Amino acid sequence: MSKYTIGLDYGSDSVRSIIVDASNGKEIATEVFYYPRWKAGQYCVPSQNQFRQHPLDYVEGLETTIKNALAKAPADVAANVVAISVDTTGSTPVAVNKEGTPLSLTPEFAENPNAMFVLWKDHTATLEADQINELARTWGGVDYTKYEGGIYSSEWFWAKLLHVIREDAKVREAAFSWVEHCDWIPALLTGETNPLTLKRSRCAAGHKAMWHPDFNGLPSEEFLVKLDPLLKGLRDRLFSETYTCEVKVGNLTAEWAKRLGLSESVAVGVGAFDAHLGAIGGEIKPYYLSKVMGTSTCDMLIAPMEEVGNKLVKGICGQVDGSIVPGMLGLEAGQSAFGDVYAWFNRLLSWPVQNLLANSSLIDEATKEKLIKEIADKMIPELTKQAAEIPIGESGIVALDWMNGRRTPDANQLLKGAITGINLGSDAPRIFRALVEATAFGAKKIVDRFITEGVKIEGIIALGGVAKKSTFVMQTVSDVLDMPILVARSEQACALGTAMAAATVAGLYPTVLDAQKAMGNGFETEYKPNKENAEKYKALYEKYTRIGEVIESETKN
Repeated sequence: MSKYTIGLDYGSDSVRSIIVDASNGKEIATEVFYYPRWKAGQYCVPSQNQFRQHPLDYVEGLETTIKNALAKAPADVAANVVAISVDTTGSTPVAVNKEGTPLSLTPEFAENPNAMFVLWKDHTATLEADQINELARTWGGVDYTKYEGGIYSSEWFWAKLLHVIREDAKVREAAFSWVEHCDWIPALLTGETNPLTLKRSRCAAGHKAMWHPDFNGLPSEEFLVKLDPLLKGLRDRLFSETYTCEVKVGNLTAEWAKRLGLSESVAVGVGAFDAHLGAIGGEIKPYYLSKVMGTSTCDMLIAPMEEVGNKLVKGICGQVDGSIVPGMLGLEAGQSAFGDVYAWFNRLLSWPVQNLLANSSLIDEATKEKLIKEIADKMIPELTKQAAEIPIGESGIVALDWMNGRRTPDANQLLKGAITGINLGSDAPRIFRALVEATAFGAKKIVDRFITEGVKIEGIIALGGVAKKSTFVMQTVSDVLDMPILVARSEQACALGTAMAAATVAGLYPTVLDAQKAMGNGFETEYKPNKENAEKYKALYEKYTRIGEVIESETKN
């Protein structure tokens, strides 16, 4: 009889559950839940880069998606689900009490954004990140950022929690410990929520919390107290051990088994970040860069420890033994905005529609709604169609893709985007083309950094919404990189990779790579670079680099 696993995939806007046949990776059923509080804009202040999520969005989504996916599946599936694994965005930490309950699930803090999960894209902690970087370089001891690419980001664990405890004395006093989203969900499902003993993800801790075996775990108490005396004693209430994604946390509690309609024998695996498990689902292999291309990009690379383990790669988002594939070095990079750059331009052009047409008295409400939706749906496809007809370099426009700061290489969330070379003949398709090229140039910066640091890249694997939907964007990236790009066939590579990890947790396969081999969906498309275009892009890339140097020199770091 077939065995099934569930991949629970938490994104920025929604959570998806996918039920997979563990023998071949076939999708049996799936369900998506959009976070209602997040969708309503609650607890977020975009103008201040504050993005928080309430744990109830996560819990409601967990229950709804698994139950509804099971309802869509054949009747015998639920009884034969053997394991669940979880992936989330990150770093997305939350303050918890001694029982491991997020403070926002207690009455006193139910509406306090500082007691909620601090989403990966929250950039309120730029000052704290700067202070971590300065201290790491000057305090005279170990540079705890050295396995993080040498630069600590405001998107990461320590910067975020330090910002919150400085800003909110009540949260500081009530917080016993802090837990990543990808660690809290498995803990909740298994009842193992004690912050001192719950299994922490190697992926999250190594890439975002400066955890490393060379440090005997987290940065030292001395370093943390020098950073801020408010951190005194917190290290002992966090963790020293970490675990990779093939490790079992426990089994479903009786309560959660009943709520989900599953057996208490269902195993629950250690969680990890979405892009890392997505790389597994996208069939990553050594020295292939796996790019999750959506609102932002997360770029993953694996390499044998004996070949790359002793290299320190500057300016990336960390290098961690086993963070992607257990037993191999996992290296992470990425762009803070990719599809978000196109979405920003869409919103910019749509302003008259949203603010003038919506208030017009010339047409009825039903027609307004239809027009607004039609324009919104057609904007990017039409821009893409016309931009693709514009010759490379014809417009003279070059843009910088730092609308949400820069993740890699060399994290700096204070940086801003730019559009240069515009004149009275510059139109929307030409600017859109420059924005697409800018995101491709940002991707090339990452590839170049790995290569200059001595880590070879033999190929590119793409997954995610942009990779699936935009031939124009993907061909542009292929031309700029001057490399072929394979697009993973799976529509849900992150959830599939998480289901592969679950199959390993259940003991159905001896290793994650064995599960990947059996359950992989292969590739649907290969983009090959146009050599003529690749040559033309070299000059534009050099201009992008020079403009970036000017903008960066004018931005206080």
